[in-house]
Amino acid sequence: VKSWADAFSGELYSIVTKYSGSLLLQKKYKDVEPTLKIKEVDGLELVKKFSEQMESMLRRKVEAVERLVEAAEEADLNHEYNSSLEFDYYNSLLINEKDENDNYVELGDEFILEPNEHFNNLLVNTTYSDIQLPTNVYNKDPDILNGVYMSEALNPIFVDNFERDPTLTWQYFGSSTGFFRLYPGIKWLPDENGVISFDCRNRGWYIQAATSPKDIVIVVDVSGSMKGLRMTIAKHTITTILDTLGENDFVNIIAYNDYVHFIEPCFKGILVQADRDNREHFKQLVDELQAKGVGTVNKALTESFKILREFRDAGQGGLCNQAIMLITDGAVEDYEAVFEKYNWPDRKVRVFTYLIGREVTFAPSVKWIACNNKGYYTQISTLADVQENVMEYLHVLSRPMVINHDHDIIWTEAYMDSALFASQAQSLLLMTTVAMPVFSKKNETRSHGILLGVVGSDVPLRELLKLAPRYKLGVHGYAFLNTNNGYILSHPDLRPLYKEGKKLKPKPNYNSVDLSEVEWEDQDEILRTAMINGETGYLSMDVKVPVDKGKRVLFLTNDYFFTDISDTPFSLGVVLSRGHGEYILLGNTSVEEGLHDLLQPDLSLANEWIYCITDIDPAHRKLSQLEAVIRFLTGEEPDLECDEELVQEVLFDAVVTAPMEAYWTALALNMSLESEAGVEMAFLGTRAGLMRSALYVGSEKISNRKFLTGKDKESIFTMDHFPLWYRRAAEHPPGSFVYSVASEDDSGLGGNIIRRTEWWQHPGLVRDQQALTVGVQIKLELLQRKFWMATQQCSALDGACPLSCQDDILNCFLIDNNGFILISKRPAETGKFFGAVDGSVMTQLLNTGMFRRVTMYDYQAMCKVPYHHHSGARPLLSPIYAFLAAVKWLISDFLIFLLEFNMSSFWHSDNLADAHKHKKHDTLQPCDTEYPVFVYEPAIEETNGLIECGDCQK
Repeated sequence: VKSWADAFSGELYSIVTKYSGSLLLQKKYKDVEPTLKIKEVDGLELVKKFSEQMESMLRRKVEAVERLVEAAEEADLNHEYNSSLEFDYYNSLLINEKDENDNYVELGDEFILEPNEHFNNLLVNTTYSDIQLPTNVYNKDPDILNGVYMSEALNPIFVDNFERDPTLTWQYFGSSTGFFRLYPGIKWLPDENGVISFDCRNRGWYIQAATSPKDIVIVVDVSGSMKGLRMTIAKHTITTILDTLGENDFVNIIAYNDYVHFIEPCFKGILVQADRDNREHFKQLVDELQAKGVGTVNKALTESFKILREFRDAGQGGLCNQAIMLITDGAVEDYEAVFEKYNWPDRKVRVFTYLIGREVTFAPSVKWIACNNKGYYTQISTLADVQENVMEYLHVLSRPMVINHDHDIIWTEAYMDSALFASQAQSLLLMTTVAMPVFSKKNETRSHGILLGVVGSDVPLRELLKLAPRYKLGVHGYAFLNTNNGYILSHPDLRPLYKEGKKLKPKPNYNSVDLSEVEWEDQDEILRTAMINGETGYLSMDVKVPVDKGKRVLFLTNDYFFTDISDTPFSLGVVLSRGHGEYILLGNTSVEEGLHDLLQPDLSLANEWIYCITDIDPAHRKLSQLEAVIRFLTGEEPDLECDEELVQEVLFDAVVTAPMEAYWTALALNMSLESEAGVEMAFLGTRAGLMRSALYVGSEKISNRKFLTGKDKESIFTMDHFPLWYRRAAEHPPGSFVYSVASEDDSGLGGNIIRRTEWWQHPGLVRDQQALTVGVQIKLELLQRKFWMATQQCSALDGACPLSCQDDILNCFLIDNNGFILISKRPAETGKFFGAVDGSVMTQLLNTGMFRRVTMYDYQAMCKVPYHHHSGARPLLSPIYAFLAAVKWLISDFLIFLLEFNMSSFWHSDNLADAHKHKKHDTLQPCDTEYPVFVYEPAIEETNGLIECGDCQK
């Protein structure tokens, strides 16, 4: 075996060295080494600089929103309400619609729409805003007409804001009457039932801006009289109240009949944060409530006041508003004493009452409760009334803010804009919204505290991350943002979408992924705590980074630098990897020399990186980054703004790698087709995002055409990662090669393996500073041919070959450093995990220490879960795991290994057994999973063992 290995590695090394040109590159770097400067990166300086730039960018957004608030309040002050106002406006549903006589319909005049790259190529009108209304709001209601007429004053401000700051995206005004004015104007499409359900007043940004943080106890009557429709309405009311809460609010729910019970016993006597998981959990429990017994409201109210008082005294909870929501079909007993004891005279807790049903007998007493405790009373007799009536409480809670004119700036958690626009451009960008309330300034209504609505603007997080460019962070480095609630706004490992069938969908909890679920090595939550508290500091951690869909792992030591972004609830973190992440190479090249080499046809630049800013000026939008850099250097476009440090790095890389073009071309002309048929392409990538590639065969013959194109994001430089081949090569010793078989099937393992291999090498290393990676793409057949040839050779000592892999009785395997099969006699096994094909041998390799098992975790997985989970805990894993645990000691190592690995790989690819495929309710749910990765230990060069398997030996 040893002589086969030596023969095979010699053959391979010579082919790959020859066709990649790695020795020539190494020599080129050696030649320029004396002129190079190496600069160490100061992480804390870097993170502070990025944070300041982000802060000033976000401040511009706030200023835009402030101008809108000012204009809206001024317009309202000068507007006289007119109940018979006639006024035509652009209704976003009706614009450009014609009747049968070819005339525009009412409220549907001609509205010019053009595609705009800045708005994801949607059809928009950047000179005018238009109005959206939910289906249940009458579009010619006098309140609506007056509000729309008054808010026309925002049009010039929208346009002016966009001119002052071209990075602004959507700007809007959501009115308390229900209309939504959006700039730039778009055509709004109803859903498949012809309904427009979007109501700006239910959106997180509206609710957060309209009220301050609140502690709420919902008290619901579940006595016998609530049976039937009343119970259904009550449940819908609770769900609607829960939907108005966000992660800055605290909540609990008490159900009462003869006795008082917390619907979640674990939350007895406390308030919990109203984050998405808790709200969803409450909704499930509310759904299971049943009506029976006699209602006694006193005990429930007493319990609620006690909780609120304890939280208030302990300085916990929202520290702002406190309220009790009482949902009942009538209150009989004497409850005055409870209020006297717990709430009067200060009335620190507001009490809102919702009378369920058509009965009016109890209306006076239920109304009395609300009016004597600074609350609000509504009667809800049908399901359709719920939404409007629940929203009323927000106006009452916002009153003190309105009277004091506290214009608080609100930043929301991350969300996807796909929910906002039912358009074809599902670019699913994560964004945050900055919003501010608009109040009535009229003297006669000032004491009533009238909220007119909320103004907001979206900030795509991608724009923020452009301020922390990839090239400054090195091959494994990255920047991330999180909120003061510990949730991630942006992180390269955040996976907000999942595949259901062929459709990509947002995961239900995509915007409440906690920092500790992505940076899970931060076991003591030191990083998380410091960032939530907005501290500035530094921390170092050993981390295991999964790559290649969890099939492989990189072991890195990362330095984390973090600081807050002033005037926002956000914190910024920057991660640099020890070694090549902490240095920058500075080369010296003249523009003339560099320009000549940049114009070579085999060269390209990372199009997602920002060498030059091309997306602001419409004239520059059609330029690729490479074209922009060239125009900048030739002086053709003097007003292009470019990153000079990065352009300098590109010039240097272009000059040093320029000789490769001639080298590769000469090889391609003289290729001997017989011996080396199968070498398809050579390529290289540098830290500045520059790539060169050369084909050795016609482009139609390439076995994997997606490689190095936008169709295979893993193989190119993107905004949030270096290519996978670059990252893997970076963790190997200089001059060595890393090998990979690409699998065509995106679900991870298996599928049709494309007959292709890549070899990557990174020469040019200067003092542990990685400069570039070079590789070739080879057909797998060439590799197999060389392998089977090598195994026919014998060492001179043996004379005749005792064994050959060509014999029918033998199978030989070549596996990579993560245990995946590269070559086997049975082609179907290529690319599979070796332990799945032969568990006994893999177990032996683990026992001899040649491979080790590394346990990894995924806290963003999606699992198939049997319908209806009653427990509060998230289901961790399937019953088969419980079964395995129980019988583990009965089974030999070998079987467990096989079962565990196969199960885990299933879990990891979110792709469990298809047993329930036909059941409708078999949906995927967020879950936490554990899975193994196997890693070769280079210290052990050889090992041997014998496994008897009946009439064979391994």
